[in-house]
Amino acid sequence: MIKKITRVFLIGIILFSLTGCTKTLIDEDNKAVKNPVTGQTLTENIICKPQDEKTIEVYKEHDIDIDQLPECHDLKINSGSYEGLWTNIFVEPLAWFIIQVGNVVKNYGLALIITSLLIRFIVLPLTRKSAMQSELLKEAQKDLNKIEKKYINKTDQESLMKKSQEMTMVYKKHGINPVAGCLVAFIQLPLFIAFFEAINRVPAIFEDHFLWMQMGTTPWVGITSGNFVYLLLLIAIAATTYFSFKFSAADSMASTGSQMGTMKKMPLIMTIVIVIMGMFMTSAIGIYWVTTNLFTVVQNILIKRSREKNEKI
Repeated sequence: MIKKITRVFLIGIILFSLTGCTKTLIDEDNKAVKNPVTGQTLTENIICKPQDEKTIEVYKEHDIDIDQLPECHDLKINSGSYEGLWTNIFVEPLAWFIIQVGNVVKNYGLALIITSLLIRFIVLPLTRKSAMQSELLKEAQKDLNKIEKKYINKTDQESLMKKSQEMTMVYKKHGINPVAGCLVAFIQLPLFIAFFEAINRVPAIFEDHFLWMQMGTTPWVGITSGNFVYLLLLIAIAATTYFSFKFSAADSMASTGSQMGTMKKMPLIMTIVIVIMGMFMTSAIGIYWVTTNLFTVVQNILIKRSREKNEKI
């Protein structure tokens, strides 16, 4: 049931996002065009004018008319033509909001962090409910392991049905809702895609600086250029990703019996994958990722302490 719901949701997100999304700038050889200074893969359909001279030169070399675009600091929520539901309902309003916050705080990196935190607070009731499932699953783990051992070598239909029924009873006993454990993934994916596209389509964001980092520069380019602040960003991505996944690993309904070892390895595996990806994404994406991970980690710590306190009472 959970797998079916997840598949339907992911298919819906993919179809919805295809109604208007980021287009990578392509050269004559059908290869992605990168900023020669920052290593950033440039976006064809940016929604406001870049200010960096080298970036402007690259766009003009590839016949992109940027003169018709509005200045980023003057971006309107309905700037530009209709590009599809995804862009006009999510990406452009998100980009507009980041710009407005940036105009107030005078830094788009800080604006990105503030916007990320505000959205996480808005969806907090849903993510908190999902995080609670992790704690409830820990309480139910002994019962679930007993069931797993009981049916470990039984693969006939009748045994599988009985196993499913017994696990369902355990979930009810501890107040566990299997679907609620998927809420974080359901929320994180579209949010990440929306932020990813908003950042890549707004030059004011990826041209700005934050904490000695140029936000359009990839950590790989930054580190190889001798600026080790980008190495600190990668370390922050690794640490926050690991603990974020470690806290949420128990949300999986398959974390029992023989699969427990695999689940324990998942935080490390996912951390390695995301750090490798993060090396070649803009620092702005890394800043967003670290911010949301920190929010998740702090939220889960507070929930855990709250439950421990209530149990003592």
